[in-house]
Amino acid sequence: MKIVIAPDSFKESLSAKEVAESIKQGFLRYFPDAQYCCVPMADGGEGTVTSLVDATKGEFIFTDVCGPLGKQVTANWGILGDGTTAVIEMAQASGLHLVPINLRHPTLTTSYGTGELINAALARGVKKIILGLGGSATNDAGAGMMQALGLNLKDKFGTSLPFGGLSLAQLYSIDINQLNPKLKNIEIEIACDVTNPLCGEYGASAIFGSQKGATEDDIQLLDSALNHFGTYLENFTQRSLINIAGSGAAGGLALPLLALTSATLSPGVQLVAKAVELEKQLMNADLVITGEGRMDSQSAQGKTPIGVAKLAKEYQLPVIALVGGYLPDYGVVRQHGIDAVFSVVPGVSTLSDALAHAQQNIAETAYNVAAIYGLSFTK
Repeated sequence: MKIVIAPDSFKESLSAKEVAESIKQGFLRYFPDAQYCCVPMADGGEGTVTSLVDATKGEFIFTDVCGPLGKQVTANWGILGDGTTAVIEMAQASGLHLVPINLRHPTLTTSYGTGELINAALARGVKKIILGLGGSATNDAGAGMMQALGLNLKDKFGTSLPFGGLSLAQLYSIDINQLNPKLKNIEIEIACDVTNPLCGEYGASAIFGSQKGATEDDIQLLDSALNHFGTYLENFTQRSLINIAGSGAAGGLALPLLALTSATLSPGVQLVAKAVELEKQLMNADLVITGEGRMDSQSAQGKTPIGVAKLAKEYQLPVIALVGGYLPDYGVVRQHGIDAVFSVVPGVSTLSDALAHAQQNIAETAYNVAAIYGLSFTK
């Protein structure tokens, strides 16, 4: 019997690789002779670098860059095993976890550090960049990132705009003459796990602004500023950009890359699945185990477990998800290939306790799931 284990990370607790190993240890207790294939997954957000570098036996690199508040942070990115592909998570340089709760203010935070990571990858001579979106502290439509790459954003007085999404309301002109010339000859694949447009009721500011610290007034101002920037880029490029599905991810980070480079936007989980050759492992499997930290209706919008399940169902495989917890609306995932969902938390628990005992809880739940699955073989 072959069991494929392909979970996402459990945020703030375990990496996807650690989750997969914990599930394997639980199953081993019941099925010691089974063949196990652990495929750590991600959907473009947290864990994408680790999953892809581990899967391809690549190289981790650490670079000091400008954080979302303008202070230096050390960001982790990677070169894949082919030696020519870089993988970058914007959250490593511009993520919400880098900003204390009392300092979260997306009108001011910048994605400049993400641009510095792209510059670092270009300096290494890579031919392709995979850029994972998600977990951002920023709502600047990638303006800071592009400033790091050489784009000059100016107000009507010819002064360069300061950092932050709110300043985009003052945009009057852009100068592309100093853009990093290596951007012309690079393939950029943007991994995204949401379908939100840049602006409007379901846009970057309205849907994600509050979790980054925005007030209702901030959200209105940011939405207007991003719309102004998006409209400028649409007029500049003569292309429709604002309503592209996924252009609102990570505070609109993809927008200027889609406008000013040959970048493409792809569902993150599909991109990662292809890179780690998940389908190859599924072809002769008997059971698939996936999972994530929390499952809810949003999981059906492109998160890792659904991506894994959809691929598994092409081979008519049963799919079980182990999760840290789930919300009442999680049942929609059953319409997308998940056959059963199990929470790994054994009882009433504080968040800190659940995170501290995640490895043990996952392994124990996996053992019980294996035992239930084993009953199907009992005459």
